[in-house]
Formats: sequence, structure tokens, C-alpha cells
Amino acid sequence: MRQTLFQAVALAALLCWLGIAPANALNVFACEPEWGALATALGGDDVSVFTATTALQDPHQIQARPALISRLRNADLAVCTGAELEIGWLPVLMRQASNGKVQPSTPGYFAASDQVQLLEKPTVLDRAEGDVHPGGNPHIQTDPRNMKVIAASLATRMEQLDPAHAQAYAARAKVLDTALAQGIARWLAMAAPLKDKNVVSYHKGWIYLMDFLGMHEVANIEPKPGVPPGSAYIAELLERIPRVNAVMIIYAAYEDPKPSLFVAEKSHLPAVMLPFTVGGDDNAKDIISFYDDTVKRLLAGLGAPSGHS
Repeated sequence: MRQTLFQAVALAALLCWLGIAPANALNVFACEPEWGALATALGGDDVSVFTATTALQDPHQIQARPALISRLRNADLAVCTGAELEIGWLPVLMRQASNGKVQPSTPGYFAASDQVQLLEKPTVLDRAEGDVHPGGNPHIQTDPRNMKVIAASLATRMEQLDPAHAQAYAARAKVLDTALAQGIARWLAMAAPLKDKNVVSYHKGWIYLMDFLGMHEVANIEPKPGVPPGSAYIAELLERIPRVNAVMIIYAAYEDPKPSLFVAEKSHLPAVMLPFTVGGDDNAKDIISFYDDTVKRLLAGLGAPSGHS
């Protein structure tokens, strides 16, 4: 079953790399790699997927380049996180592309965050508190349970927009849903040693992963979301870490590792880089392997020496 899914993803990726769009393909503009991978898994050779960002880019801070505008102008479906994750760049693209098919509130715009319950909704909106998202934390892709729900909703939307291939979308959705269900059971069993463990993260981007695995994010290296740490804050954090019983420092593939490695070294804890999305490292090649790799890296971090990444 996983082989069938992998073959479909590999074929679609090869066609995209060669610049060959399948005949009558549904043109998908994916804002982040996780949604590009999801659209590819569901669409196979019935879609042509363009992903606007890479796993090594901060999704909050993207430049609205002409190439992105051109891709969005020709899209039939835009798949984005929403929850204001792309607030700094997607509205500009939308205006410049002038593509009525993919504007918010149309069937051609799919916000993944609308399909699941968001966590960490702020009670007070104050930009002095950093990069605060009014609707809640947008980093929903780190919980495979969210991905399972989103995949079903996205498949339905693709069927709606491209009824000629509806049966194929539904069939792929069923394969992926089964793979995710089996994966969720496997990841929870693998991650049993991680339950109730405390971690320090660089950015407040892991609440959904923590919720899935029963772990706890007890401190952040950023004093406020999106605000780089200063020396005084780092000193205070180093004093606090022993009191919160953290077992590791985690950071995303796209983040500068230096602050995390410094804190890890000074606190004598392992530093663990997590892919954060599909493509974050060589092992996170698709939706399933992204979660496989994340759990394996966390488990490795439990027994790693200080400064390991």
C-alpha cells in the first residue's frame, strides 16, 4: 500500500521536475512543502503541483517574487496553511496574480487550518508579544492526526474542482488515509519512551507534535515568537532550564542552529534538528516518512550527548 502511494508521488514529482504537466492536469499552487506533498499524494498524475516554499525557508517570511505570481495566476487550486501564517506574502501574490479562481472564500482556495481545531489561541492580541496569530498556532502539519483530517477534506475539494478524476482522487485518498492510520498507531508505539518528556524549542512551532506524542514544550529560545534572543534572555533561560526538567533542545531545519546549539551545550542537553515539514532532511521525503523521521530523531535525542543534532 505504501509502495503504491510512493510510486504515485514519485511519478508526479518526476513529471514536475521535467517540466511536463499531465494533460488536463489540475494546477495546484501549494504554499508550503507539506501541502505540496499532500496534493501530490492525492492527485498523482492528475495534478501538476508547484510548491512556493522549501523546507529550508521560514514560511512566515517569503518574498512575493514574480515567479510565484506567475504560478498563482495559472493555478486552479491554492492549498495553504491559513491562520495568517502567510499573511506577510500571500495577499500580495493574490492581488498581483488576479486569479479569481483561487481567491479566499472560493472553491479554488483551500486553507488547511480551517479543517482542524487550532491550539494556542491568544486571549489578548498585542504585536508587542511577537509574531502572534489571532486564530491560533498555525503549525498544524506536525500532528499526523491533523494531516489525516486535512487529507480527506482536500481530496473532496479536488474531486469537486476536477470531477472527471474524482474516482482517482478518492482512491488515492483511501490509500493515504490507511497509511496514516497505520502510521499513527506505529508512531505512538515507537514514541512511548517520549511520553511526558519536556523539551525546549527555538520557536513555538511544536504544540501539535507535543500534543500528539504526549510531550511538553516548557520553554522557548525565542523570548517571543519571531523575536531573536538576546544575551540577557539566554542567560535567564539557562538558569531556568534545570528547573523545568527538559531532556533536549529541538529546532526546525529552516532555523539558524547556532542559538539552539549554544543553549544545548551550556545546558548539557542534546540538540535535535527536526524536519518540520516534508523535505526538511533527506529522510523526510513524503508525508509518511516525514513523521517516521521526526519520531526517530526525537528518540535518538533521548540518548544523545550534549550538542548532538
